[in-house]
Amino acid sequence: MTKQAIPLYAADISQFSRSLAKQLSQDEAVPSHLSLMNMLARAAGFRNFQHMRAAHKSGQKMAYGAETAQIDHALVSRCLQHIDANGVMHRWPSRQRVQETCIWLFWAALPKGEHLHEREVNALLDQAHSFGDAALLRRMMVGLGMLTRNRDGSDYLRVEQKPPAEAVELIRQVKARRVTDV
Repeated sequence: MTKQAIPLYAADISQFSRSLAKQLSQDEAVPSHLSLMNMLARAAGFRNFQHMRAAHKSGQKMAYGAETAQIDHALVSRCLQHIDANGVMHRWPSRQRVQETCIWLFWAALPKGEHLHEREVNALLDQAHSFGDAALLRRMMVGLGMLTRNRDGSDYLRVEQKPPAEAVELIRQVKARRVTDV
């Protein structure tokens, strides 16, 4: 098990040293490693070392997001093989997992909270692909619950949700391609 570095911060070093000196003067023997860590934690205002470690871990989650998702970069790379240098998908992937990641590119191309007609959805999808099958993309997004529609195709609406980590990375990389080529 690797050790986790936990920074010790004391707002007032004078109060910190007084508290530590008071705790050390109460013990006649040399304190153990754990006792010393608990004393340091209490001097910093925590109940004990475990409380300090838990507070530090919570602080990291808040700083970096509660979700520390691992990205499957190989999957993102397989998706990028189907996208040209301008960020336009030139062929639809055959593998389902790659399809389910790539479809998020088209979901991201649709505006939030706007009710669109089928022709408008097709126009937006056609800008992001060159293989000429907007119906396939629409059906897949509806099937995956990413898009809702009326039976007559008069009203499409993007369903707001959080994409998987791989899809977020794919969208980021494709946007970077589009920006550099414009």
